[in-house]
Formats: sequence, structure tokens, C-alpha cells
Amino acid sequence: MAVPLIDLSHQHAALLPQCRALFERIVESGRFILGPDVEQFEQQLASYCGTRYAVGVSSGTDALLVAMMALGIGPGDEVITPSFTFFATAGSIARLGAKPVFVDVYPTTFNMDPQQIAPAVTDKTRAIIPVHLFGQAADMDPIMQVAHRHGLKVIEDAAQAVGARYRGRPVGSIGDVGCLSFYPTKNLAAMGDAGACVTDDADLQQKIRDLRVHGSGGAETHPDIGGNFRLDALQAAMLTVKLPLLDGWNEARRAHADRYHHHLEALGLGLPFEAADCYHTYNQYTIRVLSGQRDGLRQHLASSGIGNRIYYQVPLHLQPCFGYLGCPPGQLPVTEQAAREVLSLPIFPDLSEAQQDQVIHVVQEFFTGD
Repeated sequence: MAVPLIDLSHQHAALLPQCRALFERIVESGRFILGPDVEQFEQQLASYCGTRYAVGVSSGTDALLVAMMALGIGPGDEVITPSFTFFATAGSIARLGAKPVFVDVYPTTFNMDPQQIAPAVTDKTRAIIPVHLFGQAADMDPIMQVAHRHGLKVIEDAAQAVGARYRGRPVGSIGDVGCLSFYPTKNLAAMGDAGACVTDDADLQQKIRDLRVHGSGGAETHPDIGGNFRLDALQAAMLTVKLPLLDGWNEARRAHADRYHHHLEALGLGLPFEAADCYHTYNQYTIRVLSGQRDGLRQHLASSGIGNRIYYQVPLHLQPCFGYLGCPPGQLPVTEQAAREVLSLPIFPDLSEAQQDQVIHVVQEFFTGD
């Protein structure tokens, strides 16, 4: 039995009648960009995330970009962030002319190690971007303590973690602003690109709203130079349909993760870790394969039709485009070891027991020969 890394076809099939009706209504309305559908989604998302405001934007990458623009981050500034994350986290910093400053991560959660932040702070540091990687909340309390001590802004990259919680608080609601992605593979998935910023700061949310429409907020004058970061009405309407179902989908992912834990724990793998008082949403189920066996396991999985992927094989501080930062191999040892060992297995809400049994069997077969 072939098992894909992710398959949302069943989810979409169940929602197809509602989606068709929404599509027809929006086509008839002629309101394709922003408008009432976006406003409705923003209200629901803010309530879900426990923030006063949500601002829909064109992607998770643009959410990071416009959040930093709204905070005035630009050339000469430094922003501290982990190297073990998707490219957009640091790419957005560099696009503004600021300097990404990479720090190491915890070996258990792969999230930013707060103890690494203070030594990286300089008089040019303006912000910290912790990443809630794979659906696991970063250790936000000590991160916020460092930020307050040094007068730094905190931008939560929650692109992979909508619905995750840290000590009872939704991710995205803890820092100055949270950035979400609704890319089609995310737990809350649009049918195209979409994202959002969430915040309690009234001035900041208004600045983001203005910047997403070229710095004008839709008026004739442009106090700032923004960009085209607008959210499509159709994507917002689809997300409004899906949002009430998100908690159930996250619970299904957690149940699949528990089952993986139970059947794989005897194999000597590093299994995903859920920090105390946190709620993991398993955007990915990422194991650590020790003793240099990852490539062999990947080949065995692929030959059996089991989807798998490495997130992330080349840490950002070792990417060619960031060579100018002068961060050599060996400077972030925990990150580099993780990059050599991580492997993500299939996990999605509609993963069947038979499919999961097949994944488990193929993994066990590789290590035990049975």
C-alpha cells in the first residue's frame, strides 16, 4: 500500500458542496479581493487565536514581511532567529535589508534555545523571531523575558502551528505579533496561498492593514511604501468554512502521533517531543534517525511507496545566499546534527489505520528485518 506524505483529498471532498456554493456567491458578488469575506474570517481568526485583531494577508511569508515592515525593521537592524526553520523566516529579514542572526535550538523540540539569545544581542538588535516548528510551541516565557530585558520586539513565526498552545495560550498571541500561514499543506489549509498577522496592538494592526495595500490603506495618499499583501476573498471564505473544523483535525493528528509513538518507541529513534504544558499540533511528524541510517531508511520507505521528507536538510546559516553572514559549519552544532538526522513521516487528519500500519511496518522492517 502506497502512503502519501500528505493527502487532503478526503477533507476537500467533504467540503466540496460548501466550497462550490461559496465560489458561486463570490463570483456573483464581484468582490474578489478583501471585502466582507476577509473581514469575517479576520474576526473569527482573532477569536480563535485569542487576540484582539487579525489581518489577512497574501501568504505566511508576506505575514512575516509586513509585520517587520510595520515594526520599522530595515537596513542596519539585526533580528535573532533560529537557523533550523523554513527559508521564509530568515529570507524575509534579509529582504528588508536587515541581518538575520542565527542561534541554536533545543535538541528535543528543534525550537529556539532561549539561552542562546542574550549572547547574540547587540546594539543593532531590534527583534526576535521564534519559530513554533512542526506544530510544537517554542519556549516563549524565557524568550519574552529576554525580549523585555533588552527592549526587543517579538514576532512569532507560527506558520506551522495554528491551534498549538503554550501554557494555555494560543501561539501567535504571546509576542507583539504572530504570523500564520494557510499554505495548502498546513493544518488550516487554504486552496492557494494565504496568511495572517494576529496581534493585540491596535496601532500595529492598523499599520499592517495600511501596508498590505501599498502603504495607503486603500486611500489616495501613501504615507508609507507598502506592498500588495492582500488576501483573496475566495481563500478567506474557504478558511471560514474550515476554521471550525480545525480543532478536530488537530486532535486527529495528535491521535496518529500517539499511535506512532506507541509502535516506534522500541526502535531507538528520536521521536517527537511535546514540551510540558504545551499542545502540539503535528504539522509534521518528525523523527530523528541516529547512527547515520537516515538515508537507508529513506530509500526503504521510498521503495515501499511511503512518502517522507527531510525538513530541513541544509540549515539556513549554511545556505549559499547567507554566506555573507560568515556563520561557518560547526557554529550551531545542535542545528547541524538535527539536519543530519531528521525525517518526517506521513501524518494528516484522514490518515487511515491501515495506512499508518503500513508506515509502521515498513519502518520496523528496516530496523528489525521483520
